[in-house]
Amino acid sequence: MNILLLGSGGREDALAWALRQSPSCNHLIAAPGNPGIARWAECLAIDPSDPAKVVALARERNVGLVVVGPEAPLVAGVADACSEAGIPVFGPSAAAAMLEGSKGFTKDLCLAEGIPTARYVRTDDLETANASLDEFGLPVVVKADGLAAGKGVTIAMTRAEAEAAVRAANGGPLVIEQFLEGEEASLFALVHGEQAVALASAQDHKRVGEGDTGPNTGGMGAYSPAPVLTPELERRAMEEIVLPTARAMVRAGTPFVGVLYAGLMLTDEGPKLIEYNVRFGDPECEAIMPRLKGDVAQLLLAVAEGRMDAVRPELSAEHSMTVILAAGGYPGTPRKGGTIDGIEAAERVPGVTVFHAGTARHGSGALLAAGGRVLAVTAVGPSLAEARARAYQAVDAIDFADGFHRRDIGWRELERSA
Repeated sequence: MNILLLGSGGREDALAWALRQSPSCNHLIAAPGNPGIARWAECLAIDPSDPAKVVALARERNVGLVVVGPEAPLVAGVADACSEAGIPVFGPSAAAAMLEGSKGFTKDLCLAEGIPTARYVRTDDLETANASLDEFGLPVVVKADGLAAGKGVTIAMTRAEAEAAVRAANGGPLVIEQFLEGEEASLFALVHGEQAVALASAQDHKRVGEGDTGPNTGGMGAYSPAPVLTPELERRAMEEIVLPTARAMVRAGTPFVGVLYAGLMLTDEGPKLIEYNVRFGDPECEAIMPRLKGDVAQLLLAVAEGRMDAVRPELSAEHSMTVILAAGGYPGTPRKGGTIDGIEAAERVPGVTVFHAGTARHGSGALLAAGGRVLAVTAVGPSLAEARARAYQAVDAIDFADGFHRRDIGWRELERSA
């Protein structure tokens, strides 16, 4: 079949890489794609958040499956338009995408369904917000209630930081939450209606600096699997968090279809939901795809069509690690235009693939930085330590003078295993 992939980041490059290796993929089209995705797909300059244009392209190119990478097209209703046109689509409706589009929506659902999560207050009132800061004490979590590309969260350690986060919302809706103690992990589940199948675990590194310091980013690296999410904790997360959510969405008349990414805090009381994303995480997707075996296109098509009995994801026993090379200034104002060399040398390291997250081609053919997160250097190996060694060997082979990266991805798990 012909497949249309929507998006232009590192997540989409990893999806394109996996889809192109699927025996059932006849031709892969990406909209709009990037220079890395162009290695695997025909890239077309179509706005992925324009439902009418996406449907027109899918019809014109006889597309048998649309895979939506980022969240914005989902919230814009692209999956709805594809479904109405009879085109199989991997991704939820705009109504179901509210699980990510509104943190307040998800917190209210958790409260109604008894899903374990942090205590919270929803408000767009400054006085109520400041009263909530008094109630929760420090540290406290302040979240913008809307799409924020993974960066709309402040974990305030001081009252001044908390008040600054509230003011930054400029009167917009906020969710103020109790700070949960524990370790974070990510669980990805394939969902259609009331049925859900666990796919993979991973652990992201949100803070910009080593030792998990500095402001939150979209993610500076990830590894998979995350052994801290034990089989028992994964079972509890599916039964206590993911499946009740899926059933609630069906009862509401907005069934979820696609991949549901549960950001979890592993507390002394068990897993608790931090928040949902309604698509593969980035950079977790780059770490998971190289471990996923079999025909990925057929797996996603089965989810899209509701054939959940056929959804039996198989992961390799290998470990993977992704290290992000980001442009200087990220997550503030990144410096764009820096030249990048050495990717071919990096990919000569065994088990390494370099996914493009924010790159562009100059007219001369030179590869340039064009975003905050620029490259996702991913390695697989028989152990996390070996995957780490390969990933950083590849990172060191890349010449990107304007870039920076963390050297401690996977540090918690590596310390435990040591």
